[in-house]
Amino acid sequence: MHLSNVAQHHDLPIPLGLIGQQPTSGKTSMGTDNNNTSRNNKILKILVADDSKTERMRLKQVLEGVGYEITTAASGSEALTLISSNAPDLVLLDIIMEDGDGYQTCRALKRNPETNPIPVIMISSKSNDVDRKWAMKLGALDYIVKPYSDTTLLQRLSDI
Repeated sequence: MHLSNVAQHHDLPIPLGLIGQQPTSGKTSMGTDNNNTSRNNKILKILVADDSKTERMRLKQVLEGVGYEITTAASGSEALTLISSNAPDLVLLDIIMEDGDGYQTCRALKRNPETNPIPVIMISSKSNDVDRKWAMKLGALDYIVKPYSDTTLLQRLSDI
């Protein structure tokens, strides 16, 4: 199914970089079939780091539904390991996680010259302005407060 059909079926906006593009077929570097496309004909890979399995699976389903390739991590430490072996184009980070919270992970990514260019969006139930400002100071590009709608998430991604 074309990405615009998937998005319309779910009543979701299409990330701007995907509008008018046809899905591609082929093999990913891990040998699995894909049907993803993105800006500049490069697969847009997103790493989702959240300690909630439910939240990881929800994000994975929504984002894959519009054509992103998703990798998930249950902690900040796992996210850093996955990023070093297979750099994503974007990282979505929860703040409160065991074994490396989102702040520590964002700080580590932004201090490393190899991972510094990767945009980070924090997604957290922490709605305090101090948390938002701290995330931005550490280098996060955006901050989304849980609960959020799928439409809000996809719109924020399309603004990048």
